[in-house]
Amino acid sequence: MSVLEYDRLFETIETLVFHHSPSGDEGEIDRWLLNRFQEIGVEVWQDAAGNVIAKTPGRPGGKSLAITGHKDEIGAIVKTIEPTGLVQVRKLGGSFPWIYGEGVVDFLGDRQVVSGILSFGSRHISHESPQQAFQKDKPLNWEDVWVETKCTPEALAEAGVRPGTRMVVGKHRKKPLRMGDYIASYTLDNKASVAILLALAETVKNPPGDIYWVASAKEEVGAVGALYFTNRQQLDALIALEICPVAPEYPIAEGEVPVLLSQDGYGIYDEGLNREIRQAAEQGAVALQLATISGFGSDASIAMKFGHVARAACLGFPTQNTHGYEIAHLGAIANCIRILQRYCLQE
Repeated sequence: MSVLEYDRLFETIETLVFHHSPSGDEGEIDRWLLNRFQEIGVEVWQDAAGNVIAKTPGRPGGKSLAITGHKDEIGAIVKTIEPTGLVQVRKLGGSFPWIYGEGVVDFLGDRQVVSGILSFGSRHISHESPQQAFQKDKPLNWEDVWVETKCTPEALAEAGVRPGTRMVVGKHRKKPLRMGDYIASYTLDNKASVAILLALAETVKNPPGDIYWVASAKEEVGAVGALYFTNRQQLDALIALEICPVAPEYPIAEGEVPVLLSQDGYGIYDEGLNREIRQAAEQGAVALQLATISGFGSDASIAMKFGHVARAACLGFPTQNTHGYEIAHLGAIANCIRILQRYCLQE
């Protein structure tokens, strides 16, 4: 694989990362994606659930396929605003305050983005301060932290920051890091998968059947977008693009070899579809890791569990620190593209 290929992939992911997209407030990434799919030259629209959907038409009578990469990211949601201007938040998706650490966060107000500091309190304290427990023996939860904005409640209201406003890690801290052939960043979980989706929409031409490229909404809060789409669109198969956790309990090695799942926390994937993906990988001389994992779900497994699709699969790239400051090999992301390029053109 060429350095230029890695460079282009990194640049695409970096652009996507800088577009905020917390679950349910995904307008910033939506506008960019709609424009990008139009530039690629495919039909594109947004449905009522917030999914951004592009379509590459296939030959008449062919089987229909959807490939999803969710565009929403984890974060937090405003619960209350105190008279002092401090903001209390609760998790949105699988986020934890200790993953972000103290630092800049952005509130996506109705009229203005307001930056604040996720705060845990001073370290130079004694047993008289409840925060001392977090230095020794108590896990840090969202109920224990706050966001300091240095704004009055009136100023926050003027910006449109209110209960229900989404909070994400600040753009001040979002720039991805290149580590040789690896990329490290917040939100690789969704943004690298969307980068794969865009590369496929750009390169797959004249497939046997219709292909829907779905940048799905609200995946982190229950695959809401994918369930809406698959409930309305008849499909012969659905493939979700995802991260795959590198952890001692799983036989998943970091590096450039993608992962094909047989099972996750929502159930088993379709073995026939997995066999076809494995064949496409073999034909393209791309290695695959095979795994079953728990504590995990995808658009595909959730849609299949609820009976929206009969055949579903999940292809991912090994990732360290999932749902945190994630690290993945650019080669694994590129190899997902290669496998699916070949799969999409199989008769």
